[in-house]
Amino acid sequence: MQTWIVTGGAGFIGSNFVRLALARTASRIVVYDKLTYAGSLASLAEVRDDPRLVFVQGDIADRQAVGRLLEVHQPEVVVNFAAESHVDRSIDDPGAFIETNIRGTWVLLEESRRMLAGRAASERESFRFLQVSTDEVYGSLGEEGAFSETTPYAPNSPYAASKAAADHIVRSYQRTFGLGAVITNCSNNYGPFQFPEKLIPLMILNALDARALPIYGDGGNVRDWLYVEDHCEGLLRVIEAGRPGEKYNLGGNCELTNLELVDHLCAILDRLRPPEANPHMRERGLGSYAELKTFVADRPGHDRRYAIDASKARRELGWMPRNDFETGLLRTVEWYLGNRAWCRAVQADNYDRQRLGLDHDTVRS
Repeated sequence: MQTWIVTGGAGFIGSNFVRLALARTASRIVVYDKLTYAGSLASLAEVRDDPRLVFVQGDIADRQAVGRLLEVHQPEVVVNFAAESHVDRSIDDPGAFIETNIRGTWVLLEESRRMLAGRAASERESFRFLQVSTDEVYGSLGEEGAFSETTPYAPNSPYAASKAAADHIVRSYQRTFGLGAVITNCSNNYGPFQFPEKLIPLMILNALDARALPIYGDGGNVRDWLYVEDHCEGLLRVIEAGRPGEKYNLGGNCELTNLELVDHLCAILDRLRPPEANPHMRERGLGSYAELKTFVADRPGHDRRYAIDASKARRELGWMPRNDFETGLLRTVEWYLGNRAWCRAVQADNYDRQRLGLDHDTVRS
């Protein structure tokens, strides 16, 4: 039985990956998570009784703790999801992103290299370090084109810059030390267990409470959307068949403006939770959730458009998304409607869905 260490495995994408890995593989999964505001054991509740799951609380930037973790569990695979990941928060506090995303990634790499020094050559060769990154490292696109694995990095936010730096460090460890490292860059994920600071769950929960649906700028910023389970299936394929030293873009081939996305969400909610049956909406005399849309001051440095070319992953790994956007978005809305207790629990005492990422020169709306 292989042992996989999954850092950040109690977060959004990480917890979805852990559930899928337990269902699709025979591996023992060791989740290592700091349990910050965005990580919760509640996201792993349905698999906590699986005997192949081990949970260890800790910080990837704590070199002594990471060293002990690897020494005790001797993994064949390390999957690094652990990261500060919200662009708005990176504007408020860039330092946390430098510490976790850059230093933390270096600690994982260095301690992995130290662990492997005592292994046989065949074991060093088969070891895999998967760095789960983002399309935001590439910067902003114009009206045409898509990011490929050879697109130069041009990050425009502290978050994107910290992930870009981490990717470069991972690449250097593969090239310099021969570490079996692979990097993936994904487009915007959506689905169950996403912390409500992100666009889709924020809009769903605000709509249900008849709170404003804040849309940055003119709402014309374009993102490529990927259902989280499809992303996790792609990551499994990278672990199985990805080549060390390679990068693989994983995208949903689904470009929407933020305004279009919010309109889709409002239409689904109008069907599933009719405004006339929602006391918050009745109190405000509103007949559609779309009436809650509110345009606010744009995010500083807001990238205009992202799009992913995932043809390499399709060609080399045989991966492509299985869920179309309409199906994935409906499943996502239904999950949040049916899991309000989880939403309340993860927000309790640390987040009231307030606006984040406003620097001193930005008008507060």
